[in-house]
Formats: sequence, structure tokens, C-alpha cells
Amino acid sequence: MSDQIPGSTGPRPLPRVIAVANQKGGVGKTTTVVNLGACLAELGYRTLIVDLDPQGNASTGVGITEERRRETSMYHVLIDDELPMEEATFPTDVPNLFIAPASLDLAAAEVELRSGFAAELYLRAAFERSKLDYDFVLIDCPPSLGLLTTNGLAAAQEVLIPIQCEYYALEGTGQLLVTLEKVRKKLNRSLELSTVVCVMYDARTNLADRVIEVVRENFGDKVCKTVVPRTVRLSEAPELGQPIILFDSSSRGAIAYRELAKEVSGGTPPRNR
Repeated sequence: MSDQIPGSTGPRPLPRVIAVANQKGGVGKTTTVVNLGACLAELGYRTLIVDLDPQGNASTGVGITEERRRETSMYHVLIDDELPMEEATFPTDVPNLFIAPASLDLAAAEVELRSGFAAELYLRAAFERSKLDYDFVLIDCPPSLGLLTTNGLAAAQEVLIPIQCEYYALEGTGQLLVTLEKVRKKLNRSLELSTVVCVMYDARTNLADRVIEVVRENFGDKVCKTVVPRTVRLSEAPELGQPIILFDSSSRGAIAYRELAKEVSGGTPPRNR
């Protein structure tokens, strides 16, 4: 494949670009994107969430309505090789947190992009033609291994995998790791699996503790010390379009995601601007 990227005009972006991926649905992927992003922003890191999931749950989770998304969304950024990310980026109610929202049109983008040149690299091209003045960019990939997820992986430097503390926790993870290796070899040699987060932890069950043991056996020091609990408050927050730190700042979920943000950031200070 040619190294030339459609619409590319500059070098790779400076932020830490992290793709959050898991091909299984309902594993806390979007919950992690929204709340990790909000907690990084709370720590002072200028953070952008890029919603690549046509369901748009990350966009809804920070209060961006479908009507607003129809005007300009990641769909428009991907199909227009001259449109910068700034045109599809909105502030949220959390200071330092921004969202490039998804819309239902993204479902059609998979088909439209396949007819173009270097279809897996359109998001990377969008990043390179944009002024990404952020410390972190979190990409919410769809729960599949299709073209949108491949775009997210090709544009990222790191991958974060949320794994639920349930019986089928590692189901499908093997295929995701195979896909990561293919993307690394063919599209993005700098891509690395940097972080695994155990989520939906239920302390009432022995199974949850066993799952965490198995995950640590498989992924070693890539597994975060912070374990995110399963809580009603985390489930309720998206209904009001709020990250957990706005919905219930003192809840167990808010405390866990604040700790996770500290782990992910590693204590590195925000960039001076």
C-alpha cells in the first residue's frame, strides 16, 4: 500500500491518540471513553473524544443531540478529504472536554469509503490536516472489526481494551489482537496495545475476581490497577447526557474513573499552550 494518504498535509498529531476497542458490544467501551475522557479533562488535560460508532452513544453521553450531529459529524470529516476536524468538534459541559460526534450516516460511510483510495487511512488523514491542540484523543471504535474500527486503529498510537468482569470476558479478544497485529504490520507500525481495563466488576461474585486474575495472567502489566465497578449510577448518567463526574461526582463510578485517568495519564503534566 502506498504511503501517500488522501488529504494529508502534515505530520502525525502530537496528542496521545488512544483507540478504545472491543469487538463485543455491551462491555463498557463507550462508558469508558466518556468517563475516562471527562476525568482526564478534569485533571486539566485538553481531551477530544472522536465518536466513530454510528450508534453515537459517546456523543449522547456528553449531551450532543442527534439534531446537532446531523449538521456536521465524523461522517462529513471522513467523506470530505478537505474538511478539518475543527469543523465537526463541539465543546461539552466539562471544561477541557470536546467531542467530534457520530451520526447515523456513519453506517453508510463504511460502504462509501470502500470505493476510495486507502480507505483505512481516512481518519489519519483527517487528523493530519487538522490542528489537534489536545493532550489526549480518545477514539470510540464500533463494536466490530469493520472499516471504521480499522480507521480508528490506523490513526491511533495506542489501544485501550475494556474487558468486562464476566464469564465470556475474553471471548473475541483473540480476534481483536489478530486485527491489531495486521494493522500494525500493514498500516501503522507505531500502534501498540498499551492498556487493558477491567470494568463492570461485581464484588458480590467470586467469578469477577477470577476473571481479573485471568486477564492479568494474559496481559500482565498492561492491566490497570483500577477496576471499574458495575453501578446503577454509571448506567443512569447517559440518560441525562452527562459523564459520571457531573451526574454523581461522589459515586463509586466517578471515583474509579478518576483513578483510571491518573493511571492512564501517568502523572504527565498537561502541555503548555
